[in-house]
Amino acid sequence: MGQLEGKTAVVLGAASKDNIGQTIARLFAAEGATVLVAGRHEGPLSQLAEEIGGHYGLCDITDHGQVHQLAAKAVNDMVRVDAAINCTGWALLANLLETTEEDLDKITDLHFKGTHHFLQAFVKVMSEQEPTGGSLITLSSATTKALINNHAAYIGTKRGTEALIECVANDFGHFGIKANTVSPAFTESPMTADSFHVPGLVDAFLSKYPLGRLNTADDVAQACAWLCSDKAFLTGQHIQPNGGLTLRGNPQAKDIEASVGAAMAKQNEG
Repeated sequence: MGQLEGKTAVVLGAASKDNIGQTIARLFAAEGATVLVAGRHEGPLSQLAEEIGGHYGLCDITDHGQVHQLAAKAVNDMVRVDAAINCTGWALLANLLETTEEDLDKITDLHFKGTHHFLQAFVKVMSEQEPTGGSLITLSSATTKALINNHAAYIGTKRGTEALIECVANDFGHFGIKANTVSPAFTESPMTADSFHVPGLVDAFLSKYPLGRLNTADDVAQACAWLCSDKAFLTGQHIQPNGGLTLRGNPQAKDIEASVGAAMAKQNEG
């Protein structure tokens, strides 16, 4: 019997092939949960739902109405919601001085306002269902604890979501609702695929991980599954399944430039 046997879950941000959201959805289904996957693209969602024997729904997290409609659909399709995981995000790489107001509005709408919509909708469901309770997770980032250059808007809005989670944990724990963040670091996924082809880039990060490797999407999914199980007695916490990166900190721009430069020079010599 899986650790999530008989539970129901919503995974928002699972509309890109093999991204972290899809990895989480597959693991939850393998652990016995009925899963509704959601996002903005119907094709990948319908395929994944069929693969895992679950449900799917279209939802843009920046749209308040769509998020609340998703919560209602989850209840209609699965009767209750035991877990809801928000995997949406935009890894904006931009210097503070170069970040436009349009960029700032977009990332705030996605990370902060969108997460607020998500928590509001699913806290309402979890506090009204019988019995009450459930587990809420939003993906944050190791960069909120291990700063990296040229990510001010990204880090600022992700830290904002961590504060929202703490408030939900404090205000709604009496309903049996757990709320936590899970923070990947540099993870191989469709979003970062191009980075892994840059000579020396991964090498700049590896020495920062005490456990000797980058975290994987499955590491993140396993942390989420445990948090949503009955064995996890914690709330308002920021879980770091990233191999100890926050102990040493991310490499800075000069470190990355040096590593990439050395790798490219070596490549040119060959």
